[in-house]
Amino acid sequence: MTTRNESALPLSTGTAMNSQGPSPALFFDTISAFQRSEALRAAIELDLFTHIAAGQTTVDQLAQSCQAAPRGVRILADYLTILGFLRKQNDRYELTPDTNTFLNRQSPAYLGGVTEFLLTPQLKECFALLTAAVRRGGTAVSAEGTVSHDNPIWVAFARAMGPVMQLPAKLLAGLVGGDQQQPLRVLDVAAGHGLFGLAVAESYPRAHITALDWSNVLAVANENAKRAGFADRYALLPGSAFDTDWGGPYDVVLLTNFLHHFDADTCTKLAAKAHAALAPNGRAITLEFIPDADRINPPGTATFALTMLATTARGDAYTFAEYERIFTQAGFARNEFHALPPTTQQAVVSYKQ
Repeated sequence: MTTRNESALPLSTGTAMNSQGPSPALFFDTISAFQRSEALRAAIELDLFTHIAAGQTTVDQLAQSCQAAPRGVRILADYLTILGFLRKQNDRYELTPDTNTFLNRQSPAYLGGVTEFLLTPQLKECFALLTAAVRRGGTAVSAEGTVSHDNPIWVAFARAMGPVMQLPAKLLAGLVGGDQQQPLRVLDVAAGHGLFGLAVAESYPRAHITALDWSNVLAVANENAKRAGFADRYALLPGSAFDTDWGGPYDVVLLTNFLHHFDADTCTKLAAKAHAALAPNGRAITLEFIPDADRINPPGTATFALTMLATTARGDAYTFAEYERIFTQAGFARNEFHALPPTTQQAVVSYKQ
């Protein structure tokens, strides 16, 4: 008889339990993956990484700084060391370079706030009902999921996800092309945090940005525009992208992380609105998760399709061939695919003429 509790096996580090035959390592890594998310959330809420960066490196020091029990801090810090977020030497912990960059609150690239969106109860509920979503072919939480009318989850998105989008925004601005001193009229559709339009404004001093989104979301984008010093070149267009008159003509229409929420027919209608809003030589720039034709590569991109299954009624991660068909049917003359390394996203530049 064993005294060991075998009802909850420990986290595997990803190495095979038996290199000579089948291994359950992947099963146990995956079935217990929620523990990783919650451990990371706990460390962020306790500011554990920031305290280590400030020189509080022992269990007792961290327990005092985090206002937590020494036993709890020890177990959490050891777990995070096993995962690779920390290093441990004797009785002291230190940050890895990645952790110091992205999880130290004093870092300009701090990502800890992302948990306020990615781990919200609304998103977690979508995945808790994934079996029903698979049977249904779309989200099981409501008729439209996260794209329901004026859904407040997008305010949380706008406030939390800005740091993640800084690099993609800069890369996308680099696809605008042309003389950076030229006047530029830009429509940022489903602007959210507004960083994509603001990145264009930073690169093009004579660019004027119009941000389209729900009013409560635009409040966040407007805050970011004021903080960046671009308020005088930033206009707000509140409302639904489907019902609001987009105005124009614009030189550039930005469609960033938006089309994946809808089926191909709806994407074509939105692309047609972009086409109609553009000046004769204008172009639409789309940022998306665009997998290869096999839909399983690159992995960091292709897995996004599951998020769309869980959270939307008809969204997907579309291939470039599908986007090319969507924009061609909407009237665009040609389309270019652009990888955006080191991010997991890609872009499509569609030219009106």
